[in-house]
Amino acid sequence: MDKIAMTAGALYLIILLRAGGTFAVGWLAGAGARRSRFSGRISSAKFLRAERAIQRWGAPVVAVSFLTVGFQTAANFLAGSMRMPLPRYLPALFVGGAAWALIYATAGLGVLSVLGRLFAERTALGVSAVAVLLLAVCGAVVYRRRKAALSSGEVAAEES
Repeated sequence: MDKIAMTAGALYLIILLRAGGTFAVGWLAGAGARRSRFSGRISSAKFLRAERAIQRWGAPVVAVSFLTVGFQTAANFLAGSMRMPLPRYLPALFVGGAAWALIYATAGLGVLSVLGRLFAERTALGVSAVAVLLLAVCGAVVYRRRKAALSSGEVAAEES
């Protein structure tokens, strides 16, 4: 069997289990919140309107969330906690998960192949490329944290 097909199949199984599990945890968390002291807050008219909107229109958001980085877990958890019906959720999970698996199987294997060849042929260049990538990721994290800290500091300054 082709390496990409095997990888895509394995990734598809992984995403179905991970995203489906996140949905189930969200469902349980939502059920627990409905029985807790927060039940009054989550039974307001505004919350119920949002819940109905997610139940009805959330499936496309769930499907597209698989094409993002970092949003898919939140979308699946929210779909569960807002009790999106399974007949709406499962098709979104299957389609979005398939897209995610194919993208990561093809692009992911391509990147790994390039890095493998780079390390094999020019080890110093490969190490340098990984170091630059790690520095870029660290720089992005620092930038985002500073930006968040500044915006929260500005909000605190405006409140006083």
